[in-house]
Amino acid sequence: MPFLPTLSTFFIVLSAVLVAIGWVLISKGKKKAHKKTMLSAAVSALLFFIIYSSRTIFVGNTSFGGPDDIKIYYTLFLIFHIILATSGAVFGIVTITLAFKRKIGKHRKIGPITSIIWFFTAITGVMVYCLLYIIYHGGETTSMLKAILGF
Repeated sequence: MPFLPTLSTFFIVLSAVLVAIGWVLISKGKKKAHKKTMLSAAVSALLFFIIYSSRTIFVGNTSFGGPDDIKIYYTLFLIFHIILATSGAVFGIVTITLAFKRKIGKHRKIGPITSIIWFFTAITGVMVYCLLYIIYHGGETTSMLKAILGF
């Protein structure tokens, strides 16, 4: 198993688990514990992003190494995951910002939507990881710097 993709996947799963815990805590009225847990979830998601983006820039992304006849399905699934991840990140930032600005009514409305998007992001992220590194052997990896600058 490749270290950085495994580590980044761990952090995205951890963030989703923490969001689920935070959801339970707020349903029980434990506001301080909810806040700490959700901030921990955000930090975990940020760690994922730092590891993922650093790896993308310096090491590169791994291409799909599975059979050619399912590559189009993988690519469509990956695009779906990227859209989910991007919208989940935006929703997450907005949700956290609303909480910090004490706009709790809006935070309560958008929070569950954000959580659901984030759960699906984590699930599809794990599926991408499994398709790239567990079920099939990853394809070629080229760093963005190498691809752009040629070294």
